[in-house]
Amino acid sequence: MKSSLFIALTALLLTSCASAPDDGSGCGVVSTYLPSDPANHYFPLVVTDLDGKPVISKPNYPLAIGQHTFRVSELIDDETLQVRLAARVPKEITVMVEADTRYQLMAQFNVDKQYRGNDQSYWQPMIRSQEYHECQLPQE
Repeated sequence: MKSSLFIALTALLLTSCASAPDDGSGCGVVSTYLPSDPANHYFPLVVTDLDGKPVISKPNYPLAIGQHTFRVSELIDDETLQVRLAARVPKEITVMVEADTRYQLMAQFNVDKQYRGNDQSYWQPMIRSQEYHECQLPQE
């Protein structure tokens, strides 16, 4: 009787260890380092704010799992772009970060018409690609 109780308790203990809850340390990476791809109308961008806080732009942002909002400015270098400087305003993009995933942000130049003056619709930030990438948050 005692041995079957011991076996049952051991099995229960092992089952609970195997299904331990996530400790919240999972992360993903949002990157901005890809070079321009003018043939496909993709250009680099710089991050100015992350989750409402100003940041210095860098190539990679390791982030906790969850929703993160980036404020970005485009770096479109195309001779057909003729908008005023006032039209070149930052835009926001929200990324739902999942564990061990890298998201590559870029500016997509919309070439469906000629943009002039204060027309801000000439570009939008987008996730150009996403791929598996092991992630570990830096120790604070």
